[in-house]
Amino acid sequence: MTEDLVKEILDKLMTGELSEYYVSNEDFMVFRNVLVKRNDFKHFRGIGQRGGDVLYHYLKEPRS
Repeated sequence: MTEDLVKEILDKLMTGELSEYYVSNEDFMVFRNVLVKRNDFKHFRGIGQRGGDVLYHYLKEPRS
């Protein structure tokens, strides 16, 4: 997974083009490194799955 692909996925989550995105354990660190640099980082919620995978959603209200 490339940083450009992660940015594209995060933008699609933000605009509602994607309602959720499943990140595998192998891609998690690349995905997270791009995610934490975004200004709207607190709008993303990741729900851990069995095996270290994460399911991400975009929230209208930032989490605290």
